[in-house]
Amino acid sequence: MNVLIADKVPGWFVEKLKAAGCNVLWEPALDGDTLTAAITAHDPAVVIVRSTKVQKPQIEAGAGLKMIIRAGAGVNTIDVACATGRGVKVTNCPGTNSAAVAELAIGHLINLDRRIADGAADLKAGRWNKNGYSKARGLKGRTLGVLGMGNIGILVTRVAQALGMQIVTWDPFLSQEKADELGVRKTEDLLEVARASDAVTIHLALVPPTRGLVGAEFFAAMKKGAYLINTSRAEVVEKAALVAAIQEKGLRVGTDVFWTEPGANDTAFADDIAQLPGVYGTHHIGASTDQAQDAVSDVAWQIMDTFLTTGQIINAVN
Repeated sequence: MNVLIADKVPGWFVEKLKAAGCNVLWEPALDGDTLTAAITAHDPAVVIVRSTKVQKPQIEAGAGLKMIIRAGAGVNTIDVACATGRGVKVTNCPGTNSAAVAELAIGHLINLDRRIADGAADLKAGRWNKNGYSKARGLKGRTLGVLGMGNIGILVTRVAQALGMQIVTWDPFLSQEKADELGVRKTEDLLEVARASDAVTIHLALVPPTRGLVGAEFFAAMKKGAYLINTSRAEVVEKAALVAAIQEKGLRVGTDVFWTEPGANDTAFADDIAQLPGVYGTHHIGASTDQAQDAVSDVAWQIMDTFLTTGQIINAVN
């Protein structure tokens, strides 16, 4: 069976595929037209990607393509509708990188309060500003709003509670029983989260109902100088409204995701929001720890092993 891997994966994963008799083409630099050409030439039954986009041109190039494995949770980088129309199954590996994303979200939360990144940059530049960086609000006793109480939201909640924070959450799928078990205040009113919170962290999948969910009305309800953390998808937030809130209400923002992100192999970055004061960006690395990648690859191998031995496709999203 021909398998094409167009992203970085652990070496052991590739060796397992080869040991199972797969003809593996592993080229992490493939993207766009080069990926289309490789699919045409290699004719894989399976394409495996992390962040590399698999859109209509790539899917249509795969004459024998049967399955696309997204080595991660979100499948917004894959044209699922096109794949479905051509009888190609799209699978994912949900829950495997939750700890890594939660760790980064907490890192952003603490940085927004203590401005660690700014302080480190000043020290490297030879500037000592103890008086300036001694001014922090502190997180104990503050309220953290959590949008989305899935695996990541729960992990963030537990760490925040350990720091002494109170939690208010909005999640249409969270039962009152589960909220009570977690010790959080559940509300059906999204704006109540904005009004009550000193900081808000977003852990929602990008689906039609959540696109632009956090917009002008939400920001208008937030406290002046509040913190916003987004390690989910940029499009959950309305960009123009966020820019206005940063400028008019002094919001501090920690974001791992952007509306304009480079391709997998590009290095130039041009999203202007990263240049605004009080915005701390990371390079969409939420799931990028060794632990997370091993966990994701374990599930990707389970998908492949099941397919190779039984012909069945597990974890399909279509």
